[in-house]
Amino acid sequence: MAAFFHRATLLCVLLLAAAPGRLHAQMSCNQMVNGLTPCVGYLLNGGAVAPQCCTGVRAIYGAATTTPSRQAICRCLKSTIANFSYNNNNLKNAQGLPGKCGVNIPYQISPNINCDQVQ
Repeated sequence: MAAFFHRATLLCVLLLAAAPGRLHAQMSCNQMVNGLTPCVGYLLNGGAVAPQCCTGVRAIYGAATTTPSRQAICRCLKSTIANFSYNNNNLKNAQGLPGKCGVNIPYQISPNINCDQVQ
């Protein structure tokens, strides 16, 4: 169960890796993952999104305002999620999560994202 929990959380974090915002030096990849743990229920099952999940989504969205910071987030999270598997339902839920939290990201959510192309 713990591996499945981490898998869903990391998928959620990956979806935000390409989001516009600003990365603060003190925000580590682990802190981002921890901030998104309230999103796990939605990623696994759909349904309602917990308010705490959207707080985490907006925090990461607001943490990357430059191309280098967005690429750094992408690389960190992509390397973290590479060790986990997911299914199409998890990916669909992840793709819809930013909109459910009022965040608009201009990228297709994909675990195959090329971080060098993130602007």
